[in-house]
Amino acid sequence: MSTPETPRSGAARPRPGALPALLSVHFIGTLGFSIVIPFLVYLVTRLGGNAMIYGALGATYSAFQLVGAPVLGRWSDRFGRRRILLLSQAGTLLAWLLFLLALWLPPTELWRVESGRLGAFVLTVPLAVLFLARTLDGLTGGNISVANAYMADITTEENRSRNFGRMSMASSLGFVLGPALAGLLGSTSAGEIVPVSVAAGISLAALALIYFALPESKPLAEPEIPHGTVRRALGAETKGCYDESTATGWRGALARPGIPLMLGLYFLTFLGFSVFYAAFPIYASTLLGWPVASLGVFFSTMSGMMILVQGPVLSRLSKRFNDTTLIVAGSAILGTNFLLLVLADTRAAYAAAVLFALGNGLMWPSFLSLLSRLAGREMQGTVQGVGSSLGSLASILGLLGGGVLVSRLGPEAFLVAAGAIYVVALIGPRLWGLERRECPAK
Repeated sequence: MSTPETPRSGAARPRPGALPALLSVHFIGTLGFSIVIPFLVYLVTRLGGNAMIYGALGATYSAFQLVGAPVLGRWSDRFGRRRILLLSQAGTLLAWLLFLLALWLPPTELWRVESGRLGAFVLTVPLAVLFLARTLDGLTGGNISVANAYMADITTEENRSRNFGRMSMASSLGFVLGPALAGLLGSTSAGEIVPVSVAAGISLAALALIYFALPESKPLAEPEIPHGTVRRALGAETKGCYDESTATGWRGALARPGIPLMLGLYFLTFLGFSVFYAAFPIYASTLLGWPVASLGVFFSTMSGMMILVQGPVLSRLSKRFNDTTLIVAGSAILGTNFLLLVLADTRAAYAAAVLFALGNGLMWPSFLSLLSRLAGREMQGTVQGVGSSLGSLASILGLLGGGVLVSRLGPEAFLVAAGAIYVVALIGPRLWGLERRECPAK
């Protein structure tokens, strides 16, 4: 049975069971999210939308996460991870209930568009409620960044890569079961109602798990916030010069050595991912002719392979290679997977899935491990929140552009995703210097 690692000096010691509970939260959160991926593009189309609306629906979450994630990250540094995780998960639960409500509403037409650039679509009442649900989920969508900060609180330096690999593996397991359940449950006469109801139930289970099983890991006690200081409450307070022990807010995060470069790579990585996740369901349903069940099998297979990479494979390699080496190698492999998708062939798509699992499984946990070390203990929530904010900005661009690109360019749209990830591979070697110059976390 897993037990939490001894935290760094000065950090709060979590109660036994913190690490398993945190991994379970990651698994449940990803399961609830991934369960709608296979049928969402079909649902949006049936309710009157098109590829542009599908991308816009995904971008809505990212747009509002751009606002909410940095604030929630900074609040987690001040008020504790557990409280902010509870707030974020409660927002996700309410969002799923709104999503479920949208499925029961009549498709009353609100606005009809016939445009050469935007295409033809109808904005209906259910679609409007779906946008509202994604808005709420985005505003409170700081759970991943806060969970990453929590992991940094309770892990040791020597086990950091392994523990972030465990978190990625838990998320991948959610991606295995989510699409599979969607294909199974979505094939019933009730359609999307059953998987969305399951997603809401999963979010409720995650909320209960955080409340009952996840102890507080807040690493740093700060003084009370004076009344009326709005900028301090939002984490935007600035100092005249940078000092690791006193700098706060996003400017303090950006002043840390190496953080601007890491956040730039964070942006590029999410840009590549979001183009893929927006374009692939449209690509699979139109160019490959896959039904919902086939799309679910594909994502489950890809995620299953990622579990293997993020578990035993990463555990062995992280002992032999540093984080930067794994980031560079993983991003090079990940970019190559997108090139295979240009072939528009089912066998090439599954070959790409193997490379996606290998590249992402090596690169992303190693990236998060290095980011958490460079952030330092007292700035974990802030840095992770700013990273999520930049990831949200990249997702807005990728999700809006991915659907449109694949509709107009076909499989060549994946060249954009490949280009973004290859830039990460080219810039990545600069991180070797950061690892050598890294100051010990306090």
